[in-house]
Amino acid sequence: MYRYDEFDAALVRERVEEFRDQVERRASGALTEDQFKPLRLMNGVYLQLHAYMLRVAVPYGVMSGAQMRRLAHIARTYDKGYGHFTTRCNIQYNWPALTDLPAILSELADVEMHAIQTSGNCIRNTTTDVFAGAADDELEDPRPWCEVIRQWSTIHPEFSFLPRKFKIAVVAAEKDRAAIRTHDVGLQIVKGADGGTAFRVFVGGGQGRLPHIAQEIAPAVPGHELLAYLTAILRAWNLLGRRDNIHKARIKILVASLGIDAFREEVDKHFATLRQEDLRIPDAELARIQSYFTPPVFADLPKTSAAFDRAVLADPDFARFSRNNIRRHKQAGYASVIVSLKPVDGVPGDITDAQMDLVADLAERYSFDEVRAAYEQNLVLPHVRLDDTPALWRELLAAGLATPNADLVTDIIACPGLDYCSLANARSIPVAQALSRQLGDFDYQERVGPVRINMSGCINACGHHHVGHIGVLGVDRKGEEYYQITVGGSPDEQAALGEIVGRSLPSEEVAPAIGRALDRYLEVRIEGERFIDTVRRLGADPFRDAIYETADAVA
Repeated sequence: MYRYDEFDAALVRERVEEFRDQVERRASGALTEDQFKPLRLMNGVYLQLHAYMLRVAVPYGVMSGAQMRRLAHIARTYDKGYGHFTTRCNIQYNWPALTDLPAILSELADVEMHAIQTSGNCIRNTTTDVFAGAADDELEDPRPWCEVIRQWSTIHPEFSFLPRKFKIAVVAAEKDRAAIRTHDVGLQIVKGADGGTAFRVFVGGGQGRLPHIAQEIAPAVPGHELLAYLTAILRAWNLLGRRDNIHKARIKILVASLGIDAFREEVDKHFATLRQEDLRIPDAELARIQSYFTPPVFADLPKTSAAFDRAVLADPDFARFSRNNIRRHKQAGYASVIVSLKPVDGVPGDITDAQMDLVADLAERYSFDEVRAAYEQNLVLPHVRLDDTPALWRELLAAGLATPNADLVTDIIACPGLDYCSLANARSIPVAQALSRQLGDFDYQERVGPVRINMSGCINACGHHHVGHIGVLGVDRKGEEYYQITVGGSPDEQAALGEIVGRSLPSEEVAPAIGRALDRYLEVRIEGERFIDTVRRLGADPFRDAIYETADAVA
């Protein structure tokens, strides 16, 4: 993984000291909250419902054991003993004291971490495939390109005060495991005309109040011209984007209003002046960054593992875990292991300080000192010997981290909702917990198969409800919490927005209603058909009928 150079280290330390002074002035009253707000946002600090919240960047989701252990220490020392992983692969602390924030940032800097540009109207943390460098279907490891983007975008003088926030995601396979079409810019690595690295570019995606799926703007931008093309996109939006209406300021609105062809003309106009040597990525610098991401020294192992096979036959619980939470690796004899942060009745994405310490230990012992944060709000140990998976599973099991539900109905994506967020209309956590209890039987989950349930506490869509196979949106109806249900969304290479199926439901009806929709799926599916495939074949009507049949009968 990437290690800071002298410039990185100096930049982060300077930012810590700068923010320390800003916090002292806010605490003394020299700065008002309104004056402090833009300063704290550029350092990842939000003012939520009950306290300040700190969002720590995890660039492209990659951490070492030492970094994870430091995150545990911060949770234990400055918070309430836990952290919350988000769909942006960052970690949030919900209860830090304002005056402790400089000390937290200093401790993060000690392990090459920071909170720069995790909020505010700037280019946010670039995300990627959680299995990058391990997936057997990728053209190349996308993480070096994420690092190129990170270095280019950090405190970029032209793009630090954009019309709104801006998010980029990168994948290197046909299978989209980073939801690139839901981003302001999505990048897919492809082979260029010369056989070298190029990027298929999507633009104008985003969720929130007016959701859009990104559209293709370029089929194959050469790798050395990537930064020039990104600059052209951002410059076109920065000059033309709405600044008079916060709800219409995102690039998705500009692309939709102009049309993709007209927006492409604007981008090409800027690109023509930018594609010269000043923004060309130097070959030597790209090679330097790529050298930090060389694969681990894997052992020469057979494709199969006798120890793994024996454990599968001997222990049905491990067999279930292996079916759902272990993924194939490009290197023979290895696997990637998903560490679920979705126990039944748990809070999606939450992890305790003790669990973080354990994951750090396991990463060092079993996964070449590497752990990943996933878009789905789970963790992944990317490089584990198949021989070691039974022992690893037993340690995860003892710590409550071995729930065998990856990609199943209780692997719920959810924002913190009204329990924490001042923007939310409704709580997400209790409804997610009720769903996990309702659907928690593992035999039932495996019978249903892969279904993505996403939940947001407000229209800002931090839980990505628009692209859930089943989406749940919290709304306020005359001071009461209700929930709108959508069906048919998808975040992957067949990205789609879900269809609203009907009137919103009170919280106690959500889990039973979704349970009925899943039961209807089991009735009408054809063999081998996933839930989302059945929705695409039949439309939303069968599921709408199931969702409302009991409530309507009572009414």
